[in-house]
Amino acid sequence: MKRLVAASSVLAIAAVLLLAAGGASGQGRMFVPLKAAALGKLKAPHFTVKTKSGKTFVKRLPFISGGTIAAEEEALGVGFADERAEAADANADIPDSQFSDIGGSEDTLGCARRNSDGGVRVNQDCSFRRQAETDITYNPVRPRNLVAGQNDSRSGFNQCGIDFSIDNGQDWGDMLPPFRQRLNAPEAMGPTSDNPNNNTIAGDPGTFHTYDAASDPANAVDSSGRAFFSCVVFDVASNASGVFVTQSPQGADGSFYFNVPSPPEKRFMAVEDNSFDIFHDKNMISADRYKSSPNRDNVYLTWTVFKFGPDCLGGTDEAPTFCESPIFGTMSTDHGITWSTPEEISGAAPGLCQFGDVFTQNPANANDCNFDQGSYSVALPNGDLEVVFNNGNTPGTVNHQLGVHCSPSGSSSAGTAHFNCDAPVKVGDDVATGEPECDFGRGPEECIPGPFIRTNDYPRITKDNTQNNHLYTVWQDYRNGEFDIQMSRSTDGGVTWHEVGTVNPDSDLDHYFAATDQSPKRGDQNGVSYYRSDRVPNESAPGHGFFGGSIFAPCNPDGSTPKGADLCAGVSEENSDYALAGGKGGRTPYAFMVVSPVFPPPDGEQAGFNGDYTGLTINRGVTAHPFWSDTRNSDPYTPNNGVVNDEDGFTVSVGLPKGKGKKGPGQLGKR
Repeated sequence: MKRLVAASSVLAIAAVLLLAAGGASGQGRMFVPLKAAALGKLKAPHFTVKTKSGKTFVKRLPFISGGTIAAEEEALGVGFADERAEAADANADIPDSQFSDIGGSEDTLGCARRNSDGGVRVNQDCSFRRQAETDITYNPVRPRNLVAGQNDSRSGFNQCGIDFSIDNGQDWGDMLPPFRQRLNAPEAMGPTSDNPNNNTIAGDPGTFHTYDAASDPANAVDSSGRAFFSCVVFDVASNASGVFVTQSPQGADGSFYFNVPSPPEKRFMAVEDNSFDIFHDKNMISADRYKSSPNRDNVYLTWTVFKFGPDCLGGTDEAPTFCESPIFGTMSTDHGITWSTPEEISGAAPGLCQFGDVFTQNPANANDCNFDQGSYSVALPNGDLEVVFNNGNTPGTVNHQLGVHCSPSGSSSAGTAHFNCDAPVKVGDDVATGEPECDFGRGPEECIPGPFIRTNDYPRITKDNTQNNHLYTVWQDYRNGEFDIQMSRSTDGGVTWHEVGTVNPDSDLDHYFAATDQSPKRGDQNGVSYYRSDRVPNESAPGHGFFGGSIFAPCNPDGSTPKGADLCAGVSEENSDYALAGGKGGRTPYAFMVVSPVFPPPDGEQAGFNGDYTGLTINRGVTAHPFWSDTRNSDPYTPNNGVVNDEDGFTVSVGLPKGKGKKGPGQLGKR
């Protein structure tokens, strides 16, 4: 083992307990990081830090997103399933004739009878397969045109479903993305005479097979009405992964998108690799929609690049280990046709980021901010870009939300485009102390014990559309002894930030997966949407998890605690809903209303996952369109479909709640 160098004058690394590739089998390129993670052989990296006072604690780092791992698990036929799956057998002998009216009505192919308990069902398939992890925005040229997407399992391996509405969210059409004929070929992604960018990181030979699965849908619309849809694509049993960003042209309103062609064409393919040491994850996109901006209609993609290697700490040729997970960015200045050479934009920050060389050693910088995940960006009227992300390069148990301010320049078609980002600054604290964890079969993971689903603390950002330099970032953390939504504000375009408080006024519930947007014309009117779930008994009890909290698992049939868990997750039949909050600027807490019925936890084959994020857009005045996934629809055909309560995507069109720190009118929930 190589010698470790102290990362600061205050803290020294006492030991490194790397689980990044423990148990991974195969030699060299037989190691497939995503497959190993789904099988529980590749776990979140962590190391032990010892202070000068002798106190020790474990730093656990960001890892491959839950949505991507869930898609891989589904494709491999593995994953978490608890005793709730047994309930699926209960209806096995009920005659099919009892359910003859669950299909579509005369005026729709979208099974309209499943739009129950308020709201509109966005995904239009008639299957009982999961739709979760939702994202939405609007068209500034035609504000009644909404475009959206979600993780979508209707066609076997998980894909990214695409949705559109031209009547302000009252009716929806949908489709699966046009990428299936794309063949993995990183060797064709290098510079060419037609496209001088190098859209691959490792550049290894490709599989020349089509991609199997996809995850992490993201949407943007530019000032001219072109819609853009992005998704991570990957192979189930190889190292192939990449990110595409395809275009829906002017006038199409998101009703169709251009296909992503196969090599040697590079159109709409932002990055592509087939290497055991690179995996692309958790993409998000934004577009410059300001007519006065020097970068008008630029499209920006940011994502996480997980790097593994035999030369990183504890690694071998047979079992490469985790090295780092920086944020990368690429941009298009020609409406998604060409994409600039990917750049690492998470940077370094002495005094803010530490331990950057723990795994990579030389030549890495100890002050690299390279333990990252969950980036999100917003364009500014002067042509600049602000990117926020979650970071674990901190000296204590509290992680950070970081932000980088960028001044994009150049042309992607000419190969001169660059982000030109400043060093990262602190947006806010991500307090995980006491946070509960659940074991879904791969070791403890951050979770919401009530519905027993994995979760994360990734930030979301929006811009004040009447104050050019005012920005707002929201995220969840555990500083209040429960999951609550925090907000930070910048009044100088992201150069500096200050936390303004907790968004949700209610307590004794867990609040998570926040989304945010700003009124296009009502100055300083913000919206924030999020899930709420019942807490379980002793949720904050001290345990032996990474964050000092308890490790939960579903109770055994006799009510006892399963082996390896501190406590049972007291899953109730109805314990979650979705809320929309509204307020003025940083004057937290906000007023809120509940916009969904109370719904049960995901179960059976869908258990453990309700997405990595949700969506919200405000398209006219203070008219908000939150977009979330819930399980109000029961599947009468169990066990053949594997679930009792199916996850579908829902939205409503509703005005932002008014007032401060109180519940507004129009709530649909029972709490």
